[in-house]
Amino acid sequence: MPPDDPVSGTAEHWLARAEGHLALARQPKPPGAFWEDLAFHAQQAAEFALKAVYQHRGIAFRFTHSIGELGSGLEAAGESIPYEVRDSVILTRYAVHARYPGAGVPVSRKEYESAVELAAAVFAWARTVVARTE
Repeated sequence: MPPDDPVSGTAEHWLARAEGHLALARQPKPPGAFWEDLAFHAQQAAEFALKAVYQHRGIAFRFTHSIGELGSGLEAAGESIPYEVRDSVILTRYAVHARYPGAGVPVSRKEYESAVELAAAVFAWARTVVARTE
């Protein structure tokens, strides 16, 4: 997948941002907030974690919210993607439509909790990959 623009930041920077989004996703839902907004942070955590792997491997990527596209690109580059990371493609639905009134179906607490679990699995896997020396 060709990049839109060259991407800056090290893999560690991308992982740090992923960890920050995961921390936000794990916060208790404040009064007046929506599960969709917390699920968005889970999606961002997974997205940034996958992009950290791209940076680590020196693979160009385009700016996208699609977890499926990012995972497929890594597979095409020879990265072995575990099942729990493959399952995270569902998180893409929280990237845009779920955040806008009337554009998506409301997110339940159970869906939100599943999103956080998936994002945490992607983050843990990406951290392991980035820690590898190749």
